[in-house]
Amino acid sequence: MSELEHDDWSTGAAAGFIDPVPMEDDPTELFPGDTGTLEADVRRVLVQLLRRKFLLAEKNPAQWRTLLENQQIIESRMHDLFIRLVVDHERGVAYKQQVRSSELDVPILLRDESYNRAETLVLVHLRTVFQRERGSGETSARVDIEELEQTVLTYFDPEDHNLARTQQEVRGAVQRLATEGLLVEESAGRYRITPLVEVVLSTEKLAELQQWLRERNEATA
Repeated sequence: MSELEHDDWSTGAAAGFIDPVPMEDDPTELFPGDTGTLEADVRRVLVQLLRRKFLLAEKNPAQWRTLLENQQIIESRMHDLFIRLVVDHERGVAYKQQVRSSELDVPILLRDESYNRAETLVLVHLRTVFQRERGSGETSARVDIEELEQTVLTYFDPEDHNLARTQQEVRGAVQRLATEGLLVEESAGRYRITPLVEVVLSTEKLAELQQWLRERNEATA
């Protein structure tokens, strides 16, 4: 074999193989057989977005930073599942929406978790207070559980005399909304209403519910 032929063979051999990658540069498996490409903290944010209704910057500052730093890849992963990611920077909240299309066969992954009667009535009151306080120039809005109960109870059927049960419904509604981040308990029985209430209940929807409540009260008066 000539020297030229030997050089050609060497070049071809080198081109036919991939240079070995140092072991320390290999992606670290998080569990046996792991083929994922996301780092552990990014995966946790993705899971939280899928599991929970909202991701709040105020309650989860570290995860919020991770989301913003990796928003494009997280959004891409969710799009693979026909789920839209909404990141509201002004209010510091991220949430998901089921993609629906009349032109595409989209399998529905997310269930609609509607609010029950008590939760809806509490929401109406919270949204009303939040809108009123913001309209008067206040930077935050707060409610006391006793005042909230008294107001919400006026929306219930006056013929229903089981006050204890109704109060329990209202307390349960407050607990769920606090868990979701719409309320933050600053002291015993004293809650701050978060801007998330605007996401859950738009101005248009609030007006519709308020009108329905007025008509209902007039009918039972």
